[in-house]
Parts: sequence; structure tokens; C-alpha cells
Amino acid sequence: MTLEFRKDIFSDERDDDLNVVGKPVIRQDILGHVTGTSPFFDDHKFDNFLHMKCVRSPHHHARIISIDISRAEKMPGVMKVVLAKDVPVNLNTLLSLLDFGIDDEPTLAEKKVAYMGEPVVAVIATTEKLALDAVAKVDVQYEVIDAVFDVEEAIKPNSPTVNQAYPGNHFIFNDGHSYQKLRYGDTASGFARAAHIVEGRYQLRPIEQAPIEPNGAIAAPETNDRFVCYTPPQGLFFSVGTCAKILDVDLNKLHFVGGTVGGGFGGKVDSICEPLAILGAMLTRQPVRYVLNRAEEMQVSAPRSAELWKIRDAIAEDGKILAREFKGWFDAGAYTRLTSYGVVKCTGHLPGPYTIPAVKSDIYCVFTNRTPSTAMRGFGVLGVDFAIERQMDKGARAAGLGPMEFRLINAYRDGDMKATRRVASNTALVECIKVAAQKANYPLASKYEEMTSMTGASLTEIPETITDSGVLPAGYSTIPKTDTAEGLASDPLIQTPTVKPTNPSISFHTTSQKTNNMGASALAETKTSIPSKPDQNTKVEYENSLKQSETKTRSRYSRYSSAIRRR
Repeated sequence: MTLEFRKDIFSDERDDDLNVVGKPVIRQDILGHVTGTSPFFDDHKFDNFLHMKCVRSPHHHARIISIDISRAEKMPGVMKVVLAKDVPVNLNTLLSLLDFGIDDEPTLAEKKVAYMGEPVVAVIATTEKLALDAVAKVDVQYEVIDAVFDVEEAIKPNSPTVNQAYPGNHFIFNDGHSYQKLRYGDTASGFARAAHIVEGRYQLRPIEQAPIEPNGAIAAPETNDRFVCYTPPQGLFFSVGTCAKILDVDLNKLHFVGGTVGGGFGGKVDSICEPLAILGAMLTRQPVRYVLNRAEEMQVSAPRSAELWKIRDAIAEDGKILAREFKGWFDAGAYTRLTSYGVVKCTGHLPGPYTIPAVKSDIYCVFTNRTPSTAMRGFGVLGVDFAIERQMDKGARAAGLGPMEFRLINAYRDGDMKATRRVASNTALVECIKVAAQKANYPLASKYEEMTSMTGASLTEIPETITDSGVLPAGYSTIPKTDTAEGLASDPLIQTPTVKPTNPSISFHTTSQKTNNMGASALAETKTSIPSKPDQNTKVEYENSLKQSETKTRSRYSRYSSAIRRR
């Protein structure tokens, strides 16, 4: 039969009927690149140029006992040695501009270092070589303390505290939990009815963006006590807001000039060079260049986080997935950066492009003594997609089906209800699989050839959902324990300092409470009030609540962006 390629998808947003694939397209910036005329931030030159380099920690985890800068200050060409006390607001977290998370990362370390390469002292000199020579003269005395590099080890009660803002080594989300949770349907019932139960463990390492152009910035004084900063950021307004906060200045005192980015891939959203470069210009009243060398770029510029995934599937005799449980750990490294946001993104992505009537997921953002993690090409999604697709291969083998047949049986159809309470539309996985089979000369039985994404929706209503919920006692949060042989274990309560909740995140649960003999709150299994087939009023009420939530999120960001534009 003729395959349906779904070329109507997004046709209202384009005028080429999606016919670009396979055709050469001339990049707008290609002429500048091949002629060497594209302007990069490091092409900007000034008179009286100064250069900044940093003293970096040689240890993964250590207390700073003392810092002696006397010899460095006396070196020829040294204009200024910058310490943590010279930074107006030393603590920051990138997403604080969106009221997400706690300020947890110092611009320059003061009392301790939490990863190898963390900047401790910044030296400004007349040449890059003199700056490096002065860096070697700074004497920092450390007391090395235990480090932790494994997410499961990091959240054990006796593990060393990596991040002082989060003593339990796990990020705290808005509802007081140490994880993002998704609950949809009744997973226990699915596993009770399963013909096959498939478990998988998947681990991914950090990935460095490795741009040709390293992170860096050039800052210089302008008139009216303003400062210009030439930089290749991927989030220019974020960089402006971050620098204004760290330097404690009004936004209108900063003039940022972006331009051609010599490779970013997510690794230039953190503003790790701009604040120090501008601070150097403020302190010296001269232009300052602060650029990472290749070794620094590979060591301290933030990679995509390492991830650990445990997935458990309940599969029926006919190959339908009845229930799926996730437990995931994102390795944030020493500080939050964008990893907590990656967890939120990931939760909204589950359970992948498959219709599963019951889904349970707990995902954690964990701190270790690795380099802080950030964005990198689809972060928060690609790692779990790898785990999901490997799990699908395992499920196919357990059900006695081919990998394509198993996916065709479980793929989203138009009209299916997703675990995130959204109706699937413009789906095309069935068609993509059939095209792949055709290209690979993979024979499909006629019943699979006849399948289409446009018909055959199997779950069109929100199912009756089992949720684990509870009101946590003051000063408590939840962290995971090692999974048991029975599957994904529940989370115990452990004592951790109370942390102010952050902005709304993806979490689907109701509130109920049981109290044990110790007076602590116990997690209780309850059923949501959402019926398996909600009436029209229920649907309208639910849709309105979603719209209100989305409006609040958009307005919060819009207010920030508008403030920048006004200034």
C-alpha cells in the first residue's frame, strides 16, 4: 500500500510543504565564514588591553584554609588580583532570573571548592603570559575532604555535602520534594496483569560540547559609567541579567554585543566569563579579556549531565505495554546551573512516543563533585530517549516480537491521551517506522502495514490515577534509596534543612496525610478524584487550570524580558 508521509504536519507554519529535506540550502552566514570575515567576539581589540586568568582548584573537594596573593601582586604587569570578597554578589544560580532554585554557585570560591578547576582567584595583567605567571605565584592552602562522583552514593545519608545550599545533595523542587514526579493511571494493576516484566538499567556519561571557539568575553568601560561586553552567549538576555545581579548594577549600565558564535551547542548559556570580565573592567577602568584556553574549556566549561535510568515495564501477552515505571538521576555536578530545568523537561517528555495507560516516574537532580552540568543539544530528553529505546528492544524480545512490530503496537495515535494529560496530535511514528522498514527491506505483516497514526487511538480519556502523596513535616524532604529486588522502591524520609520552594514544575499528585508513631508524615497511596471518563465540566475545569498555569509562566518570563527591553 502507499505510505502516508503526513506532509500536512506544520504545513500552516511553512510555505514549502516540507520539501526542503534532501535539497541543498545556502546558510545565511556561509559567505562570512568561508571568507574569514565573520566577526567573532575575540576580534574586538582595544588600546591598553588587559588579560585575566584564574587560579583554579587542583582538588575535587577541599576547604580553603588560606589564600596568599602577596607575591602575585608584586609581579611585573599585574594590575589587580581579584578575590571572592571583591565580587559584589558572589553567589548566583542561572535560573534565579526565573525564580527557580537557590543561589548556590560562587563566582570565585571563598570557603571551599566543590570540583576540580573551580575558580578561586582571578589575576589581571598586561599580557596573558604575565597573568599566567602571576597565577602560579598565588598560594592557596587546601584541606582535602572526601569527594563523591556517583549519584546513588551522593544521596546516601553519610555522603559528604557537595553543595552547601542543598545539604542532602539533591535539588529541592517547588513542592518540597527532591524529585519531579509524574503519576498517571494505576501502575500496580498493570504489573499485576502483566505477562512479562522487563527491567533495565541505563547509564550515560557527561558530554562536553567542545566548540572550536572557547567560552570568553571582552569587557571595556564606556561613557556614563556604562560597560560594554563582547561575548558569544546563546542566551544574551540571560547573560545581561546574570551580570547585573552578580555585579549589583542596573541593567542599563551594561551594553552587551553578541554576534557570531563559534560553536555553542548549549555550552554558552551559563555566563561563566562575562561577570568576571566586566568586574575586571570595573576595577581597572581598562578593557579586560577573559577567555578560556582549550584545557579550561574541556575541564570547566559545563557539559551535558551524566544520567542514570532504571525502567520497569509490564507487558501483556499481545505486546501492549500495560505500565511503565521510571526512576532517573541527573548528575548536576557541584552546582545547579540548568540541570534542574533538564529534569523538568524530561518529566514532560515521558513516557516517550508510546501510549501507555499507567506511568510512574521519579526523577532526581543530584549534586556530585563533578564539573557543573548545563545544556547540551536536547538535554533532558535525549538521554532518557536512549534508555527508552533500549528498553523497547528488551520488551520486544520478551514479548517475542520484532523491534519494529513492538513499536508499531505501542506507538502514539492521533487522539491518544498522553501521560502529561495532553491529547496526541499530528503523530507520525507509525509512518516513520514503516518507512524505515521499507528502506531496510524489513518485512512487515499485512496487519502492521495497514496501521496508521491517524486512526486506532486506544486511550482517549484520563485514566483513574493512583498517586503517592503526603504532606511532609517541617524540615524534611524525600530522597531515594537503593531499588529493591521487587522493583522501584518507595522513598524514605530523611532529615534535611528546609529549603524555600521554587516556581511551579510538572507534578501530578493529590494531598493526603498519614502520621506514624514518630509523628512524621508517611506517604499514602490514594486515588485521584479524576474519573476514568470525566464529564464535560471536569474537562473544561482541567483545561482552564492548565491555561492559567501556562499564562503565569509566560507572564513571569515576559515581565523579566520587558524590564530588560525598557532599560
